[in-house]
Amino acid sequence: MKDWELFLSKEVCERIERMNSVQTPVSMGMRMLSISRDGEVRFSMDSDDKLNAVGFAHGGAIFALADQAFAIATNLWEELQVAISANISYIKPGKGTLEAVARKVADTRKTSIVEVKVYGNGELIAIFQGTGYKLGMKSASTNGDDASNGSK
Repeated sequence: MKDWELFLSKEVCERIERMNSVQTPVSMGMRMLSISRDGEVRFSMDSDDKLNAVGFAHGGAIFALADQAFAIATNLWEELQVAISANISYIKPGKGTLEAVARKVADTRKTSIVEVKVYGNGELIAIFQGTGYKLGMKSASTNGDDASNGSK
């Protein structure tokens, strides 16, 4: 049993498993490290095989890791959310094992904002901010195919 299964609903745990089992995070080697009771989500990924032309972690790989942490952080509660915007600021080059730490910073009736800080070897290398849109449904698996691909 994973720690978060003690405080998240069965439905949310199943959603998280589905989200972490899709091809992109699996093929990129992303690993969910933890979910805290206050909603902090941690992911890691080795960047050694995801380098840019000058030998540092590729910006797209950093963005993908932050986006996966954002996706889980916005979907820790009963209502399904999808991204409506995201941006990233790269602070310095990173290498090796990257760690993304996501935390919801704002929540309204229809949207939420999550900040993700990405670290490389313990140093802050990027800050991602994403806005999630609440679809008004509890589960993609019980509300039709349109919800599972982010459509309304």
